[in-house]
Amino acid sequence: MIQILTVPVPAQLSIFVCSLAPIHDQLILAREAIDELREKHPDSTPSNVKATYMSPWHSHKMTDKFAPLCASVTTIATWVSKTYLSADLQALNLGLVVTDCWGILYDNADHTIKHNHFPAEFACSIYLEADPGCAPLVFDGGVQIQPEPGMLVMFPGILNHEVPATEGKRTVVAMNLNKLATFERLISPTLDLTQG
Repeated sequence: MIQILTVPVPAQLSIFVCSLAPIHDQLILAREAIDELREKHPDSTPSNVKATYMSPWHSHKMTDKFAPLCASVTTIATWVSKTYLSADLQALNLGLVVTDCWGILYDNADHTIKHNHFPAEFACSIYLEADPGCAPLVFDGGVQIQPEPGMLVMFPGILNHEVPATEGKRTVVAMNLNKLATFERLISPTLDLTQG
C-alpha cells in the first residue's frame, strides 16, 4: 500500500484584477448571451453555486457571444503569465484556452460554497453587473475582492474561494483556463496591457 502524506507549504499566490472597461462591448455581448441561454436552458446547473441562475458549464460552446470575451481574457492571462509569473507560454509552444465558461445571476441571499477550480491553471470572474454592497469574492486567508461592474478577477485555480450571502444583485461570467500545447501562434485580440 502506498501512503501519501501532505506537507503544507506557506506560499504567496497572486490574484490579478483589472478593469475591462476598454472592451465594454464584449461585456454587453456576454450579458446578452446569459439572457439567451436562460431562455433556452431555464434550469440552473446544479453546483456549489447557490444562485438564482447558473448557465451550463460550456456556455461558450453554446453561443458565439462569449467568444470575444474569452479571447480577450486568454490574451490577458497570457500576458500575466509572462509579466508576473515569468512564463512565456508562446515561447514554450503553449497557449491558454477557455475550457469552461458559465454565467451566474446572483440575487439577494444567493451565495457560493467554498471551492476551487483545480486542475484549471486560472479561474476568472468577470463582473458584468455588481450592485454597491454586494458580497465580495472571499479567498482563504481572509483576502476579499469587492466586485465592481466591468472588473476581471483572475487567480490560480487551486485557490479556495467562496461568496457569502449577498445583499445585492450581481451578474458574473466565470471561466476556467488551461494550458494547451500549440505549434501555431495563437491569434488573439490586440489589447493595451500594462503593469499597475
